[in-house]
Amino acid sequence: MDPFSSASDVARSIRAGAVSPVEVVDLYLARIDKHNDAVNAIVWRNDDEVRRAARAAEAALGSGGSLPFFHGVPMPIKDLVSVAGQPNTRGGLGTSTEPQPENDLVVDRILNAGFLLMGRTNSPEGGMTQVTENSRYGITRNPWNLERTPAGSSGGASAAVAAGLAPIASASDGGGSIRMPAAATGLVGLKPSRARVPAKVLGWEHGTTQGVVTRTVEDAARTLDYLSAEDPLGWYRAPAPERPFGESYTQVTAPLRIGLMLDAPNGVEVDPVCAETAERTARLLEAAGHRVVPVSADFISTEALRIYSRQVIAASLHTVPYDDPTQSEPFIIARRKMAEELPSSEYAKAVLRMHLECRRMVAHWRRDFDVLVSPTLACQVPPVGVILAEANELLDGSSPREARMLAFNAYANILGLPAISVPVGTDADGLPVGAQIVGSPYDETTILRLAQSLEQELDWASRTPPAFS
Repeated sequence: MDPFSSASDVARSIRAGAVSPVEVVDLYLARIDKHNDAVNAIVWRNDDEVRRAARAAEAALGSGGSLPFFHGVPMPIKDLVSVAGQPNTRGGLGTSTEPQPENDLVVDRILNAGFLLMGRTNSPEGGMTQVTENSRYGITRNPWNLERTPAGSSGGASAAVAAGLAPIASASDGGGSIRMPAAATGLVGLKPSRARVPAKVLGWEHGTTQGVVTRTVEDAARTLDYLSAEDPLGWYRAPAPERPFGESYTQVTAPLRIGLMLDAPNGVEVDPVCAETAERTARLLEAAGHRVVPVSADFISTEALRIYSRQVIAASLHTVPYDDPTQSEPFIIARRKMAEELPSSEYAKAVLRMHLECRRMVAHWRRDFDVLVSPTLACQVPPVGVILAEANELLDGSSPREARMLAFNAYANILGLPAISVPVGTDADGLPVGAQIVGSPYDETTILRLAQSLEQELDWASRTPPAFS
């Protein structure tokens, strides 16, 4: 079996009897043994447990019962997600390594999809930086160039999939943490709509969401059908699609107005190769029958972005269950202190302003354009070490490197809009460059269809890092 197969292809091979779940798990565990030291993507292993699960999955194939689509396919879990019986250090030195008492809701849905839980992937402390580096587990590296970052915070997940250590990996996104790593490592990264994937608590003023990083649009669509299973205890839920995502993503979309935004909402400089990749994406969609409409970044509220990054996220650090917060990264300590010094009355007024600004911003979708295309990152993939060092030097979130990573991402979280990064381009050094498509409220179907049309044109799933092929 090709270790770079999509999760959907692995699932079909298992169901057809071409390969067994045990053989699949053994293949990926052997690749982790061989390659993980180079990338440091997997930071906790449960080899015996996943092998037992694979044997049980193999036995179930002959039972004659109905099985979920991804039956027997292994998936590593991001080290921000709680699994009963596994540690969840959240990438920090000051957090406990004790086994968690229960699953996060997304884990139950991953299991219901048929996936086998295979290890845990690295994440920056608290998911708080745009690179996957921390004092507990060290630096995760990009399989395309080990001197570059796979971005963050789902960089361990994206490095694992890009290096062929897993066919798919769990991820989460509060400001681009699915889309940035996907762009940096040549993968597909879908951020679902607000409340599409149920969670016990929708963190960061309902800006965070769970998801996956994948090789193909099919994997993203089929997985979303399982991850979005209804939670009867949830405060609210996203409206159900007309048809399952896994059935509708291949359909041709009627002609749309494609907004093209090349300037960064936060005013940072955009690298020419990033802008060119976004423009190429828009022109490919134009050739498919859609109409491209230039869009200025002025409609994105910098005040809303400031409130989200400086106040909401800093305050949310106090929800991380630290045993000893003094062991945190210096910038984490500083931002926790910033939140402590902000009166609750000021926080409430700031969040009110942010939500009112969001209503104004969301109105542009469907009124002025149907989807918005932009770069995923404003910069080329940075070297390892520099962004975390800059965050720990400046402390207050004013890092210009952080700003260029976040530039095109965080507003989609604030607005709760679905967004997908697709690996459309390559820079002069051979590293992937992503373009982002942001859809209108709760319309993952449209952006999945557009992404699928691009995948058919560009065949990005066939591209793999040479050192790991």
